[in-house]
Amino acid sequence: MGTLRQPESIRNVALVGHGGAGKTTLAEAMLFLSGAISRLGSVDQGTATTDYDPEETRRKISIQAALAVLDWQGHRLDVIDTPGYFDFAGEVVGALRVVESAVVVYAAPQGVEVGSEQVWAMADRPYDAARPLPRLCFVTKMDRENASFARTFDQLREMYGTRVVALQIPMGEAERFEGFIDLVQMKAYRAGKEFASEQEGAIPGAWQEQASRWRDQLVEAVAATDDELTAKFLEEQPITPEELSRALRAAVRTGALVPVTLGCASRGIGVRRLLDLVVELLPSPVEAGAVRAEPVKGGEPVTTSPSASESLAALVFKTISDPYVGRLNLFRVYSGVLESDSTVFNPQRGREERIGQLFIPRGKESTQVDALGPGEIGAVAKLQETSTGDTLTVKDGGVVLPGIRFPEPVLTMAVAPKKRGDEDKISSGLARVAEEDPTVRVEKSAETGQLLLSGLGELQLEIVVSRLQKKFGVEVELTQPRVPYRETIRATQKAEGRYVKQTGGRGQYGVVFLEIAPLPPGQGLEFVDKIFGGAVPKQYIPAVEKGFRETCQEGVLAGYPVVDVQCTLYDGKYHPVDSSEMAFKIAASMAFKKAFMEANPVLLEPIMLVEVTVPEEQMGDIIGDLNKKRGRIIGMEAQDGMRVVKAHAPMAEMFRFAVDLRSITGGRGRFKATFDHYEEVPPPIAEQVIAAAQKERAS
Repeated sequence: MGTLRQPESIRNVALVGHGGAGKTTLAEAMLFLSGAISRLGSVDQGTATTDYDPEETRRKISIQAALAVLDWQGHRLDVIDTPGYFDFAGEVVGALRVVESAVVVYAAPQGVEVGSEQVWAMADRPYDAARPLPRLCFVTKMDRENASFARTFDQLREMYGTRVVALQIPMGEAERFEGFIDLVQMKAYRAGKEFASEQEGAIPGAWQEQASRWRDQLVEAVAATDDELTAKFLEEQPITPEELSRALRAAVRTGALVPVTLGCASRGIGVRRLLDLVVELLPSPVEAGAVRAEPVKGGEPVTTSPSASESLAALVFKTISDPYVGRLNLFRVYSGVLESDSTVFNPQRGREERIGQLFIPRGKESTQVDALGPGEIGAVAKLQETSTGDTLTVKDGGVVLPGIRFPEPVLTMAVAPKKRGDEDKISSGLARVAEEDPTVRVEKSAETGQLLLSGLGELQLEIVVSRLQKKFGVEVELTQPRVPYRETIRATQKAEGRYVKQTGGRGQYGVVFLEIAPLPPGQGLEFVDKIFGGAVPKQYIPAVEKGFRETCQEGVLAGYPVVDVQCTLYDGKYHPVDSSEMAFKIAASMAFKKAFMEANPVLLEPIMLVEVTVPEEQMGDIIGDLNKKRGRIIGMEAQDGMRVVKAHAPMAEMFRFAVDLRSITGGRGRFKATFDHYEEVPPPIAEQVIAAAQKERAS
């Protein structure tokens, strides 16, 4: 079965932060320093281990979470490098669900950016709000122009309070960056010219006063979390580095303190010490404790402990769909042991799955293993139905782990093939892509017949289209979806419909008199038969109703379905030989169209209920933007330091709101929109919509 790692010696850590902060470069430096890779890759050159997808190497950004497994000081570190761009937030959510801790990466020139604010909030509630993830901060790019550790640290303090503590301070910044001072050991580490070369020594005289001042801050913060050290601190007794480390470790694991470290990942400076701190300060699966779960067969919730002797419980947190390999599932084992060539049970799908060869991926490469135990992260290929968020367990005595709450899509586009006949390939390709990313949604609109693709942003949808071409060989273009308008009337009107063709042989004869009237919103269509004395024989009345309903479905004004209309058949004429169902159906359609166009017809549009959550200082801008989009503000309230603006806005104006909101708020705003009701379209806009629809019909 091979040797399982002891869960005590495992650290599962997610690297999170704003896009471009330097997470992938840090992951590469960690892998190289630990000896996991023999050649140092680069994001710019497209050779980074964790950015192996062709789209990542082309765009020089991370678009999916990737595993970087390494050994350090006898411990196994499963480091998950995550994307920083908003469009790929689902990857961050999945990664944070299966780790015990996070390293938040900041770029010293930029400081705290909106992406790092968002991942911090995610780490506060990965799936269980009572168990926020312990974390470290790493301020990188200290050698870049405009780098400032103090500014970044002050921003963190301002946002998250005094629990943020500095473990290191820099010796110089930007082009004068020489290395750093460790405030726990009170030693200086001067950077050499070689990658990751650091010369340990005494703190230079010029830095001693500053180091003492920062250390006093650190000691005071750590002592406040430990009764024994509080007494020592108040009595002004010296606190040893060992005592400080012990108390710091306990405080970090409870979330009472968040340490801040620094360096330059591209040169390997500070990375060795960061790896030490991951091992020293961040919790193992054992220290993180048992995880709640539901028994497969129902009953009271239970907990699963990271023990090999317990029943198997593993959670799938990522799915990769490959046209050659098939489906690849990445999972984390919480309890028990998962073995190659075994059978497991998927309770969400209600079926058994055959496990083939297990392996541990590291970028494009992978290592085959016989088994994976508690706390370990690995992958398996070709499971039939298992997808992201599913549990793998045993049928008898198994458990279901809490799933993963992914963000809801906010941007929807219509997908159109560039070549005719590709529709089936597009549908199956998009279904495979949606399997990979739960934040991507694909559906066929029953209203408009369009294939709709939804996601978290434009970049994400662009990449879906690019993958569709590269993996499945189909080209598509994205367009704005059609709006499912409706047509109705505001007045009552009568009309005659006459379909008479009697020019020798069997003819056609059907004459109907209809009255149409508006119904209250939401009432739909209503057909009333008021024929007396057989003016229209009973066998033809269903044909009249069919003519009315089919015409409503096709639309009269602009080709959109008619709603909320009552149609009354009150008179008619027939011919004993020439009348037919077809004649009465056509006559009804003619009468209805004529009456409709004279009954003050109007176009209706779907109105969305929109809830926008924004920082208070941007509320005015958002209200202004909603007003421009013909929105009506219906309420405002405060929530968690933010403002929630509620409004009614037309669907036609909201397709690109996700993009506009991101631009206005710098990514800090979020929204949700749900269909609420239909309203009349203002006449100038209705004229444009009708003209466009008629032009499309004519073509």
